[in-house]
Amino acid sequence: MIIRLISSFLFILPAAGVCGAKEWYVGQDGTADNAGTQEQPWDIASALDGKQEVSAGDTILLLGGTYRRRPKELFEVRLTGTGDKPIEVRPAPGGRVRIDGGLSIQSPSAYVRIRDLEIFVSEPQPPEPFSAGSHPEDLQRPWGGVHMYGGKNCKYINLVIHNCNQGISCWKGEIDPEIYGCIIYDNGWLGTDRGHGHCVYTQNDEGIKRISNCIMSCKYDGTYTMHAYGSSRAYVNNFIVEDCVFYDKGPFLIGGGRPSEGIGVFGNYLYNVDMSIGYSAGYNADCEIRDNIIANGTLNIVRYRKAVEQNNLIVKRGQQRPEKAKTVLLPNRFDVNRAHLVIYNWAKTESIEVPAGAFLSNGEAFRLMDPKRLFEKPVFEGECREHRISAPLEDEFAVFVVLKGF
Repeated sequence: MIIRLISSFLFILPAAGVCGAKEWYVGQDGTADNAGTQEQPWDIASALDGKQEVSAGDTILLLGGTYRRRPKELFEVRLTGTGDKPIEVRPAPGGRVRIDGGLSIQSPSAYVRIRDLEIFVSEPQPPEPFSAGSHPEDLQRPWGGVHMYGGKNCKYINLVIHNCNQGISCWKGEIDPEIYGCIIYDNGWLGTDRGHGHCVYTQNDEGIKRISNCIMSCKYDGTYTMHAYGSSRAYVNNFIVEDCVFYDKGPFLIGGGRPSEGIGVFGNYLYNVDMSIGYSAGYNADCEIRDNIIANGTLNIVRYRKAVEQNNLIVKRGQQRPEKAKTVLLPNRFDVNRAHLVIYNWAKTESIEVPAGAFLSNGEAFRLMDPKRLFEKPVFEGECREHRISAPLEDEFAVFVVLKGF
């Protein structure tokens, strides 16, 4: 059994609080003229939009509950931290925070960390299919999702984004973001032509867009998990995609009509998902594609002048499977109590033992969660024994979120 384990203690960040920093509270029934305390919280719109006196290094704590507004469902974010004093937006301890709608990141946002929020649209999907095209007039449901237009050096951490028309949009004006640990699934809609709405739709030129440790799955044929794409007038440059899981539906694409450069795709895990690097451009400059596993899919690198392709395992449909199972445990860099577990169960056994490495100690309790049901009952609960954890299996592939404790 081959295990790839990132030691979580190497990545633990210092506490959000710094000398002189303040904690501000936001509540469902808060108002802009409140004091921003737990007893008198602000409203979410004024707190995120920079209309309150939030300084670099401060933390905005959202009290548990669902935050919703209509018809303009996206809460705009305009917060400015610094490299050594980022602003953090997260749930208050012990609370589950749901954004019924989404977020729109606007300039001059900088050095903001938005984390641990659930983002969805509650309106049910009307009868499908809708008219063809990317903006059908008969699709009246709110768009939802997280849309990044003008942030600099912002991080989007451990978000759960589902049942929106699109998961994440990350455009050219968003400079040097990191999308980390996010779970994105069941977004989009079905048109008469095909499925629409991707997990991540993105373009880039300046700086690097980094997408790490995420789990993505699509609902409809025709939608993409990773869709870094544009016409001959758009830029698709400087992407790093690493330690992510793409499964069930939704091909992976980085490429467009304009030549791409600076593409790195490292240590990702795909199942029933094809990976394409390059699209219709006559040539592309450079890419490095290594240490990825693609099962029931293909890898296609198109017209690159310099392409490094190393240590990728491609197991096509109907091809003979490897003899030994492959398990990968990926601790979360921002949460020492969380990891992602990927299993290629080539022999289709009913369970497997996974080395726990430094993530769990002997006797420590854990839960295995279905990424699409993160807030429901665990798939399995147990204790780490002999430095291993058990995982029940039903098929050739599985991905879990591993949480410490019961």
